[in-house]
Amino acid sequence: MQTRALGETGHDSTVTTFGAIALNWLEQEGANQLVELLLDHGVNHFDVAPTYGDAELKLGPKLRQHREEIFLGCKTQEREYEGARRKLEQSLTRLGVDHIDLYQIHGLEYEEELDTITGEGGALAAIRDARAEGLVDHVGLTSHGDPQLIHDALDRIDDLETLMLPMNPVVVGKDGAEYDYASVLERADDLGVGTLGIKAFAKGSWPSTDELPEADRPYANWYRPVDTPDEIRERFDFAAAQGLTSVVTPGDPKLVAMVLDAAERYDGMDDAAQRSLVERLRHDDSPVPEQLHH
Repeated sequence: MQTRALGETGHDSTVTTFGAIALNWLEQEGANQLVELLLDHGVNHFDVAPTYGDAELKLGPKLRQHREEIFLGCKTQEREYEGARRKLEQSLTRLGVDHIDLYQIHGLEYEEELDTITGEGGALAAIRDARAEGLVDHVGLTSHGDPQLIHDALDRIDDLETLMLPMNPVVVGKDGAEYDYASVLERADDLGVGTLGIKAFAKGSWPSTDELPEADRPYANWYRPVDTPDEIRERFDFAAAQGLTSVVTPGDPKLVAMVLDAAERYDGMDDAAQRSLVERLRHDDSPVPEQLHH
């Protein structure tokens, strides 16, 4: 499987990253088998978070067994120093490892949060201290909020090494600054910041829970995913062709094998094919930016 430099971290990530929330829906044996499948396909970048149910615990056994083969991303939704430190230590314990390769401020949505995170006593100071202690190697940020807010974060956090952001043809086809993740991607590239694409496989939002209760949804994803090999390959090719370092697998384990297949076969996507896909999907419902759907 192709690899690409993850910004200036010194790590080359596979063109797909495993979104380990998928482990939350499996028993331990199934989780072990899925991790082995990913490793057999050569995937070397895994991403997990404490908010993903018990995914950290389910990842732990195989992660420890294959620690040298896995570049581990983890996250915190805490915005202040003490909370971020506590969550980091909790993740280290649950995963059973002594350091996390990439620790990310998770789910940035509002300007006030950025003030808290970057201020005195904020989460960023906790992550930098942990980095100085060798508990964390690299600092990242994730957001499916307003692209301008991600630009602000790049302005204010000069040691930011990776970004996780939405990238799919539905969003690319929309007009308006609130959909302009392409400008973030371009800037990240200029700054040598690695980029991880999420929501590549989003088809749209689920119907309301009145129309389709959560228990009746066929997939665990918070958005409605594309789910045929051809659609998944087309979406993967599109996201990978935008210049992302890596495309994150969707949250339902039933979709992961199809994404692995697409990632192994990836050999680019020409401009005409990209344009035609955007044109076809531009009027579809977009599940991002997230705050538009609260």
